[in-house]
Amino acid sequence: MNPTLRSLLFWAVLVVVGVLIWNFSTDFQTRDTALPFSEFVAQVEQGQVDTVTLTGNEIAGVLKNGDRIQTYAPPQYEGLANTLLERDVQITAKEATASPWATLMYSWAPVLLIIGFWIFFMRQMQSGGNKALSFGKSRAKLSSSTQKKMTFKDVAGVDEAKEELQEIIEFLKEPQKYQKLGGRIPKGVLLVGAPGTGKTLLARAVAGEASVPFFTISGSDFVEMFVGVGA
Repeated sequence: MNPTLRSLLFWAVLVVVGVLIWNFSTDFQTRDTALPFSEFVAQVEQGQVDTVTLTGNEIAGVLKNGDRIQTYAPPQYEGLANTLLERDVQITAKEATASPWATLMYSWAPVLLIIGFWIFFMRQMQSGGNKALSFGKSRAKLSSSTQKKMTFKDVAGVDEAKEELQEIIEFLKEPQKYQKLGGRIPKGVLLVGAPGTGKTLLARAVAGEASVPFFTISGSDFVEMFVGVGA
């Protein structure tokens, strides 16, 4: 998958999961307080109920103090509407269209999405898609052993640069020899020049002359180690 598309998909899933978690938590916090039907009838008789919404045998109401309640009327109970009207309770009736399966899916959808997001995130980490977590790790690539070994014989010109690099080659060939004499191996060498003048070829030739592995890394990856990801 394209890295850009994968990144956009990751953030889209993250936003959707965040919205669902917030919606689910809000719905859980504002869920109506369930109470026995007999207690609901007693509250109606006492004039404590302001409005009710009837959906099949489900009753959702709001008390005059602002509290929300929920209960279920017995299937054979009659006279509920008359009792509510006598107590000046505002009634709203809705058709019961939601199936138990739909209610179940609505309740479990946030949990399933969170689990799916976690699985997706773990797979991204295992497949190496966690670039942010790989900050500080070397991205240098080792040249293939099937590539031709380069030496100074393959590099034309730049004789002065070859002479200056000869000491580096000796350091790489026999580092113990110079360490015993108190010498310190150079941390690096800066090759300066316009593009296409043979800097990379010269570096490969140094590795070939010293018989050591040759690693490559792009400039942008090198800068990220000191400045930050995306630099």
